[in-house]
Amino acid sequence: MASPNLRHGRSTSFRDYSESEKLEGTGSLDFGWTTIEPVPLPVSHVNLEFLLEGERVVAEGYGVVLVNTDEAGTLYVTNFRLLFLSEGTRNIIALGSIPLATIEKFSKMVVKNQSGPRQSDKTSSRRLLQIIGKDMRIIIFGFLARTKQRRAIYDALLRCAKPARLWDLYAFSSGPSKFSNASPKVRLLNEYFRLLGKRSHNASMSMIEDGSFTLSNELWRISNLNSNYTMCDSYPFALIFPKCISDEEVLQASNFRARCRLPAVSWCHPGTGAVLARSSQPLVGLMMNMRSNADEKLVAALCTQLGGGKGTRRKLYIADARPRRNALANGAMGGGSESSSNYFQSEIVFFGIDNIHAMRESFSRLRDYLDTHGTTSSDGMSSFLRHGGWTWGGGNLSSMSASVSTLGDSGWLIHVQSVLAGSAWIAARVALESASVLVHCSDGWDRTTQLISLASLLLDPFYRTFTGFQALVEKDWLAFGHPCSDRMGMPTISGSENVPLELSRQSSTGNFPSSPMRQSSGSHTSQAPNSSHAQNNYSPIFMQWVDCVSQLLRMYPFAFEFSSAFLVDFLDCVLSCRFGNFFCNSEKERQQCGVSEACGCLWAYLAHLRVSEGSSHMHYNLFYDPSKHDSPLLPPAAALAPTLWPQFHLRWACPSEAQAGELEAQCRRMAVKFSELQKVKEVAERKAKETAVAMESLAVDLRNEKKISSSALNLATNASKENEAIKRAVETLGCKVHFSKSGDCTVGIESNTTETRQKSGCSPSRREPDGNMQGDEKPDLSVSITMMEDDGSIGRVCETLCPFRTRDGGCRWPDAGCAQLRSQFVGLRANFDAFDRLSIYDSYFESE
Repeated sequence: MASPNLRHGRSTSFRDYSESEKLEGTGSLDFGWTTIEPVPLPVSHVNLEFLLEGERVVAEGYGVVLVNTDEAGTLYVTNFRLLFLSEGTRNIIALGSIPLATIEKFSKMVVKNQSGPRQSDKTSSRRLLQIIGKDMRIIIFGFLARTKQRRAIYDALLRCAKPARLWDLYAFSSGPSKFSNASPKVRLLNEYFRLLGKRSHNASMSMIEDGSFTLSNELWRISNLNSNYTMCDSYPFALIFPKCISDEEVLQASNFRARCRLPAVSWCHPGTGAVLARSSQPLVGLMMNMRSNADEKLVAALCTQLGGGKGTRRKLYIADARPRRNALANGAMGGGSESSSNYFQSEIVFFGIDNIHAMRESFSRLRDYLDTHGTTSSDGMSSFLRHGGWTWGGGNLSSMSASVSTLGDSGWLIHVQSVLAGSAWIAARVALESASVLVHCSDGWDRTTQLISLASLLLDPFYRTFTGFQALVEKDWLAFGHPCSDRMGMPTISGSENVPLELSRQSSTGNFPSSPMRQSSGSHTSQAPNSSHAQNNYSPIFMQWVDCVSQLLRMYPFAFEFSSAFLVDFLDCVLSCRFGNFFCNSEKERQQCGVSEACGCLWAYLAHLRVSEGSSHMHYNLFYDPSKHDSPLLPPAAALAPTLWPQFHLRWACPSEAQAGELEAQCRRMAVKFSELQKVKEVAERKAKETAVAMESLAVDLRNEKKISSSALNLATNASKENEAIKRAVETLGCKVHFSKSGDCTVGIESNTTETRQKSGCSPSRREPDGNMQGDEKPDLSVSITMMEDDGSIGRVCETLCPFRTRDGGCRWPDAGCAQLRSQFVGLRANFDAFDRLSIYDSYFESE
């Protein structure tokens, strides 16, 4: 491959160093593509807003270059992660920031620059630090020559990256914080109750303490035989067994299986009674002739009678995840596989899935391939690629095909396909034949867990939701003893003080063409020689299973409540060891360490992320429609053609290609817009409802006003009639009343003896309770007449004409007299209530 023309000459200034990191000599960092001249500037410490709770800085280096992206910045080592901040923006660079627990290995590299023909051999060398992550990234940092910075970073990684003790991990120092962890045992029991159809029961710690969780249905029962982990230290405290098998028979059967991991029910069909069971390999010995009556009886009890059949028992498949040759080889160590002649109505099937060491090597080759042919290669190719270059010489089709074909040489996709095919076959036997399946490999905690949990995911729609996915992982991976610490390279509680600290190994090698930097002359200094497969139990088994789930999500986009982004974040949480859920190798060890109480919970953290944005959060699958796939997923063999998982495999090597597809991104934007419009609609509808209520209230007020107006009109009409009546009554007294528009009136009084006309002014007035008249207020259905003169004639008129005058000169008019003699006022009040109280016989009809 032609060597690319790498660019030169970019100079970037950096800050000076602290007293502990003074330059050992003058010099600059020249990688061929970047030249850095250190300029003395004041040192600034890391912005505290970037640090998590309990996170503290252990070491720092300035003027560091991230070779993958040709970006300069500051590198910090904390007790949780490597943190790389851009020199210009002071923002975190995601590629250069990695949790310490996610680092698989790291090493120092010294690569000498190639000298020209007239240059001396004392050319400065490149001081590099290579970081290889478990999350598919390979990153390289470049340091200034003749400084102590790389040594400081390297020593900090030695102390913090792979602690010898479990409780030295960051999760223990940070504590549970707000992501507290409820008891996993309670959640396991609730899942058991669901499987047995006992949804009305709710598990609690008191139920666990007193052992009252041993419920059962017509076929299966929950046993507390392993509550103290005395039968099997890698199994959960509660197990489901056939109801017809006693605890004594269970104990006898456990001795016939490797590590006492006897057959136990993992999932049962609620309708047909078929089950998925798991175990380890039987101890049949080299001659394959060892037997156990208790084990055979327990396995036969998994084949319950078919519903509606006349005593017909269902078929049992024993699925051995290993290649047949490996199963036979295990016979030399006492293991092996079952014989169908010894187990009732059974059939033995071998799936041919390779062991953890083959998976580790395959993953390493895949990672090297992506790093070599990606756009952010760890050897500095990124600068060349960003300016239109290619990773194959000249970009011709043959070299492109040869490069792509090396992806198949990694074997990763073949292994993923094998796990998918085996799980689909198991699910089909349960769904189509109502058969029971017993799955095992050697120890029953790696390939067995992959197959049993993936088959459950295909069979049960509940496991394709957020809640169900958590229950599935906690049951089949954590409770049933997948050795998480061993597979992730973390310390365990057993013998952690005596385990040698292996922090770095040689880079994985494969059949891949070397990149220009890999071909360059130089020395590669590693920490320790590569350990053998027998001594290294690290393997990406769980990561491979999540990869299989992503393949199913791609095939059935409507069947899963969660998205591929959720799987990526979930896997990052597992690899980072920020939370304690995946610590230790078994439920027993996590209980001994008090992980649930001392560390945070990744499920609570992920749920907290989703709450922030609701259903529009990226963890939710926009296409999820539970009605489309409310039954088992049974993918045909032709559909099981896995591809690279872009969101996870390509996010570091090919960032632009790792983004979600344009359709999904556009759909998510539309969903967010729809959500915003929905909120606007709700606000508008609420305002419209409030307006309608206000209008109704106004309409009621208007109707009330109309009633009041009508009542007032009626009162005015009545008042007018009363005025007329009063006028006529006054006229009967010999007075003439003339009303004016101003409210005044003129009253003329005629006497029987003397015709005297007097003028008087009349204005509306109201009598107060004390008898006084209030002249500035309007009358209440009354008219007052004020006399201008008083010559005694008024009294005579009253005495002569008033029918209520008594013989002795008194007045029988109720509530005050109608006239006040020898006064200038004569009041006449029309009080109809008073009229009502008068007797008709009071005046007009006096008795003779």
